[in-house]
Amino acid sequence: NQLEKAGVIPQAIEQPLDMSIPENKLLLAIYLATPEVENDRRALNVFYGMRRAKKEGRLMDTAPYGYINRTTEDGKKYVAVKQPEASNIIWAFQEVAKGHIPAEHVRRKMNEREGKNISRNGFINAMRNPTYCGKIYLSQHKHEEASCVKGKHEALISDALFLKVQRIMDGRAYRELPEAKVVNTEMYPLRGLLLCPRCGHILTASRSKGKKNWYHYYHCNSKCGFRHHSEKINKLFEIELGKYEFSENIKNILKTLLKDNYKSLTGGITDARKKVAQEIDDIGLKLSKARDLYLMDKLDDDDYRQVKVQCQKETEILENKLRLMNTEGKETDISKKLDDALNTICNLSKLYSKADTAGKRAITCSMYPEKLVFDGIGFRTPRLNSIAEFILLTNNALSKKKDRHETSKVSNVSLVTPEVQFSNTFVEDLNRLAELSTVNYY
Repeated sequence: NQLEKAGVIPQAIEQPLDMSIPENKLLLAIYLATPEVENDRRALNVFYGMRRAKKEGRLMDTAPYGYINRTTEDGKKYVAVKQPEASNIIWAFQEVAKGHIPAEHVRRKMNEREGKNISRNGFINAMRNPTYCGKIYLSQHKHEEASCVKGKHEALISDALFLKVQRIMDGRAYRELPEAKVVNTEMYPLRGLLLCPRCGHILTASRSKGKKNWYHYYHCNSKCGFRHHSEKINKLFEIELGKYEFSENIKNILKTLLKDNYKSLTGGITDARKKVAQEIDDIGLKLSKARDLYLMDKLDDDDYRQVKVQCQKETEILENKLRLMNTEGKETDISKKLDDALNTICNLSKLYSKADTAGKRAITCSMYPEKLVFDGIGFRTPRLNSIAEFILLTNNALSKKKDRHETSKVSNVSLVTPEVQFSNTFVEDLNRLAELSTVNYY
């Protein structure tokens, strides 16, 4: 109508229409709607085709950091691992899972390594991307819920590591290590790990200019006004770590106790594995009997198909369960980790004094899973590393033995260790202490 008012008449090149005839408007509507319908149909075909490809495990998007899009000689496309970016992203997942430093600091350190730099948003998206654990994310559509399917590309990390990183970044689960979102210098290795004894806030650190020199302090930003010289606190903390050092005899006793405790915690894995394997065999026998009945025409097609599908689902669930048990039960001998962890504790204060800031924080976070409170004299914490707690109890018991009177009559003067019930977290504590011996702090 606007064109007609301006004296302009539209004409189709292939199928001209006389707009002065009212019935031709119906033909014009058909001509305009037909390509629109065709475009919508093509869009749906592309959408469902890509969704079907994702269900088959194919990565349809541009390859993320650590991967690269490739094409075979016959024209088939696939996603391959790209180095050194793949090694960088694996390292980043492992560092974020430890919880020693925030994710942003991990990103900066990763960019300093060899490979292409990654932006802040790109790094956060990478930490959330299930592609790295071999999964393809399938978004929700109509009645289908969002899910992850197994991809055809090579996984860079395990499912357990990916889920652990998600829990830490969400802040919903138990954090193995204290969270500190601050950058530390050599003068403040405990910055962000100390709590104010007066108000309970996290202590920060800074320096102030005196008449001649600079003076460094740990202090609270609240109105309580608590502050203390950082150098004194650092020296007191080194002395505090010395409480967990022990002799070679205690080391051997502790190693024996930890090995026995580990066996008691993991002794049932073998029996459970045998039970699951037997259940898989029983399902296979059930399917074999159903197949024989089907071949003898004693079982209908629908019934046999239903039994087969049910047996396949049950077998898949049990095989995944068995695979997980095999992964958990691989490391039955922990002697090496015990030696590494105990050797670390024997020289803990020495390692701490020679370590850089990152190393000192790693040691502190491994020994103290929660924040420390410094009251001006000593340190206290709600919870200790389970192994360190046992050592502290043992050393306290031995010190009481040395202080007893010589004339006291005791029937048994051999070493008596306090009765301690280890929890299931001692293996994780052991792993953290063992890692300290493999890091170069010098």
